[in-house]
Amino acid sequence: MFELLSKEGRARRGVLHTVHGDIQTPVFMNVGTCAAIKGGVSTVELEEIDCQVELSNTYHLHIRPTDRLIYEMGGLHKFMNWKRPILTDSGGFQVFSLAKLRKITEEGVRFQSHVDGKRIFMGPEESMQIQSNLASTIAMAFDECIENPAPYDYVRNSAERTYRWLIRCKAELARLNRLEETINRSQLLFGINQGGTYEDIRVDHMQKIAELDCDGYAIGGLAVGEPTEEMYRVIDAVEPWMPADKPRYLMGVGTPCNILEAVHLGVDFFDCVMPSRNARHGNLFTWEGKINLLNEKYAKDPRPISGSCGCPACRNYSRAYIRHLIKAKESLGMRLAVVHNLYFYNNLTRKIREALDCGCFESFYNKYHIFLGERNPD
Repeated sequence: MFELLSKEGRARRGVLHTVHGDIQTPVFMNVGTCAAIKGGVSTVELEEIDCQVELSNTYHLHIRPTDRLIYEMGGLHKFMNWKRPILTDSGGFQVFSLAKLRKITEEGVRFQSHVDGKRIFMGPEESMQIQSNLASTIAMAFDECIENPAPYDYVRNSAERTYRWLIRCKAELARLNRLEETINRSQLLFGINQGGTYEDIRVDHMQKIAELDCDGYAIGGLAVGEPTEEMYRVIDAVEPWMPADKPRYLMGVGTPCNILEAVHLGVDFFDCVMPSRNARHGNLFTWEGKINLLNEKYAKDPRPISGSCGCPACRNYSRAYIRHLIKAKESLGMRLAVVHNLYFYNNLTRKIREALDCGCFESFYNKYHIFLGERNPD
């Protein structure tokens, strides 16, 4: 059940009650594609940096170690020692972006694994079965992720197929949740809105999937190369048609500025590999702006990454030391940088929630929505 606690403009403060605990929203989900955060951050450390939701990927876990193995190990929560909610992506994006060869039909997609070339078929039913084996808290519907831009007619036909696939996803997950052998019989399903950058297709698709009464709704197929303003335009067009009593998830987004802007437009859930990926290359986020720790000026800098940050890296180590570790390709440097960026993102959404709680989100938004994207001059 999603409980909407308050609103300020279109920005929403809520809580999603799940079998694995409550999710306070707005929330940033920390991406552990293969059941681990890239950069060597453990699930114990994820709790310490206030991660509410971990996100793993159906496609990758199906290929290795296989969802069947994870099922036999008691599900993903036990497998990775994580007690809080997990969202599993359906695998749709990876099928369309990583598969060596693929053929789309009404039944689903036949493709070759990017790892070993093995031929695999995945459709709505298969995606739900894999995610049920993983026993995640939230399963994402199987959808077609199109290239952007794409011809209007193709996008329209693709969105219609994604709608039909969602109907099949919902029916299959309902069946699986009734089986005695299913690990998580309370698994939730989020539908995904598609339609490229065509507002009329997006709105029509959102209206149709809203009638299916999913547990939540996502906006997919954005942040894939289109200008940022195009992304905001699509969110602005779709949001009024998203059910107000269900959580809204913007997939694969994004920068701190993107998150603030999307919350301002009415979005609740976010995920992105950016904080961990950028951190591994020394690009860090702070409340004073972005810094590139590999710059020469930090070679003798005794200060923490950010004096206003309470993460383990900032509490214990200097810019100079972490910079040295990254340049020397010591894994500790990469891990400390990833911990810092994930802490920053989790802290950002916590501060957004606090601003919404006290009715001062608009002033918080005005202060930070551009500033956080600028370079730290220090």
